[in-house]
Amino acid sequence: MSQPTAPVRTRLVEVVIPVHNEQRVLAGSVDRLHSYLTSTFPYGFRITIADNASTDGTWPIAVELSRRLPHVRAVHLDAKGRGRALRRVWSGSDADVVSYMDVDLSTDLDAFLPLVAPLLSGHSDLAIGTRLSRNANVVRGPKREFISRSYNLLLRGAMGAGFSDAQCGFKAARTEIVQALLPAVEDEEWFFDTELLLLAERHGLRIHEVPVDWVDDPDSRVDIVRTIKDDLKGMARVARKTLSGPAGIPVPPRVREARLPAGMARQLPRFAIIGVISTLAHLTLFTFLRLLMPAVAANALALFVTAVANTAANRRFTFGVTGRAGALRQQLESGLAFLLGLVLSTGGLALLTSLVPGASTAAEIAAVIAANALATLVRFLLLRGWVFNPRRVKGGAR
Repeated sequence: MSQPTAPVRTRLVEVVIPVHNEQRVLAGSVDRLHSYLTSTFPYGFRITIADNASTDGTWPIAVELSRRLPHVRAVHLDAKGRGRALRRVWSGSDADVVSYMDVDLSTDLDAFLPLVAPLLSGHSDLAIGTRLSRNANVVRGPKREFISRSYNLLLRGAMGAGFSDAQCGFKAARTEIVQALLPAVEDEEWFFDTELLLLAERHGLRIHEVPVDWVDDPDSRVDIVRTIKDDLKGMARVARKTLSGPAGIPVPPRVREARLPAGMARQLPRFAIIGVISTLAHLTLFTFLRLLMPAVAANALALFVTAVANTAANRRFTFGVTGRAGALRQQLESGLAFLLGLVLSTGGLALLTSLVPGASTAAEIAAVIAANALATLVRFLLLRGWVFNPRRVKGGAR
């Protein structure tokens, strides 16, 4: 007599849609998403509408949708913040994989299965949609494109980020992983995504990227200036936290056994801290000098001053070289990185001027950030592999 077989548990994916005053698009987007997942998605799913203290008709619409559609529920929060909404839902989820997408469904839904499949199989720990891949198809204005690329270049240059697009509203993670990470993530708003990804990379977790088709919502009400300021503050805070070491979250054995090249675990966070401080100092000096001289001259002078200070700080604190021996030579060799930064930032300003005649100072600053972020990555490789290579430094760098 055969033994009865235990029922196979259906894999469950939870899709969170954070909303604040989105009555204009909410019903149409959730209907469309529910229909798509019902007809094409091969796993179990749940759609959670997370209302962030809406003051219009968003919450009644969310409640009506949860009553009308199976697999849809609504959660209300009394305070705003995309990160706050995701933390609330993800931390209590019983799904195998949690995800979120923007309410306007700017990302083509055909990318959703490729996003979550590596997580369900255990191949990856987190997954993000990227608009910056060669295989992505993106429709948006030059201003949003420029700001997005500048921000992600800054992340890669100053913070050493390996992922390409921190801000795309199309992400997923294995629930057990994200629930372990959440207590160490402080931000409750737009920087939440970036902080989560930086923390994941810091612990060696696998981040899968999916090129997406993406169409910008022309009616987006994101406060770009405020978001940029908050992101810069968040980056500075995360950089400071890296000095305290790993947050002690549970990670897979393959990650615990991994090792960085000798010395790099100590050098990277210090280089990142100095890089963030140098970037802020450069932007402050550039903004001041811009009142007195043309943009190209202001950028060159600001970059020269901060490059000298940056080299001296990295010499002492990142690579542990003390004493005067070789200091002048090392400054001259580091001048190559200065020239690279100057060429890139000057070229960025020239390109901006040709594309946007009469561009604002804010746009010029964004161009400088993007160029310097790329130069920063090259700078670290030059300093570590050549200028302060222990075999070339008397006494050896620490």
